[in-house]
Amino acid sequence: MRKKIIAGNWKMNKSLEEGMGLVSEVSNMLKDEYKGSAKVVIIPPFIHINSVSKLIAENPVMAVGAQNCSNHKSGAYTGEISADMLKSCGTKYIIIGHSERRQYFGEHNAWLAQKTDAVLNAGLNPIYCCGETLEERESNAHFTVLEKQISEGLFHLNATQFSEVVIAYEPVWAIGTGKTASTAQAQEIHAFIRGLITKKYDAALADNITIQYGGSVKAENAAELFSAPDIDGALVGGAALESRSFVAIVKAMA
Repeated sequence: MRKKIIAGNWKMNKSLEEGMGLVSEVSNMLKDEYKGSAKVVIIPPFIHINSVSKLIAENPVMAVGAQNCSNHKSGAYTGEISADMLKSCGTKYIIIGHSERRQYFGEHNAWLAQKTDAVLNAGLNPIYCCGETLEERESNAHFTVLEKQISEGLFHLNATQFSEVVIAYEPVWAIGTGKTASTAQAQEIHAFIRGLITKKYDAALADNITIQYGGSVKAENAAELFSAPDIDGALVGGAALESRSFVAIVKAMA
């Protein structure tokens, strides 16, 4: 049975005090209002992780994640942070290959494959992001782009390793733009990704992999997106920075 996962990526937002306030609000709302079984993952800046982990420890539906990690286990890599370090602070999930990391920091598929290995070796779950730009979509290259991102970043894994991966489809043209892929467009891509996994591994593994949608997910469009058979949750950006909007998205999963 596939896990349903709603993850809130705060990106580079919220002071420590602001972040703790937001998490406290979300946790209390979920305790009072949410009876579903989806996992709710808070993915704040690094400085919040330890505090968030402690704050949500008594809430069984919640977990904490990180926005990135090094491909190295340890060493002289100033400014980097390892998956093991993040695990020691309570992290369960780590985003790998977000489009902003690809675009602004030059992270390529081979590098992301190494980061995926680092996350799995630490006993954590990678949330591996993939998605096409508007130019790639309009030139009908999106299937080729997605296959390359997934095959080069993930298909070196064996089936057991791959079963621990969460995939997030985030069309770059929909991230922070207010544009959202239609439910039909998102479902088409999610089904395509599941087909790639079937071809590489088998149908049973493909059917059990969680594939999230990300890209201007809001309370207003979440329920429709979640009605698609191959969409198993969301990687939420801006709407995760306000407690009521984020909890509304979580409740739409039910």
